[in-house]
Amino acid sequence: MSDPRDSSADSASEAYMSEKRNPPVRLEDAVRRVPEPGLARQILAWNPQMMLVRHEMEAGWKGASHSHPHEQMVYVIRGRLRFVCGDQTFEAAAGDSFIVPGGVEHQAAALEPAEVLDFFVPCREDYA
Repeated sequence: MSDPRDSSADSASEAYMSEKRNPPVRLEDAVRRVPEPGLARQILAWNPQMMLVRHEMEAGWKGASHSHPHEQMVYVIRGRLRFVCGDQTFEAAAGDSFIVPGGVEHQAAALEPAEVLDFFVPCREDYA
């Protein structure tokens, strides 16, 4: 006897496979912008629900304290940052990750040259 869940799993898989997919975004093709001195940004894969962004920061760069409604997940690829998030201050280094809840005031500063991947939900319309 077959499991009735198999047919729904097959249907979901077929629906997933039949959806139109975006091609991969190659890092070398992503436009590198410099929104402020010491900070470079590349918009990688994104859709209206989510966005992946690469940031490179020069040593000594300090961003303005800000907040946005988007949930933000940060992964540090290289370097070391000092981060203020709400009433917490901490350092994050290569291999570390953390979450910034939407609506929370936060600020980053590069203690050395750094590179991070930021994942936003939903998409940052101001970046797109």
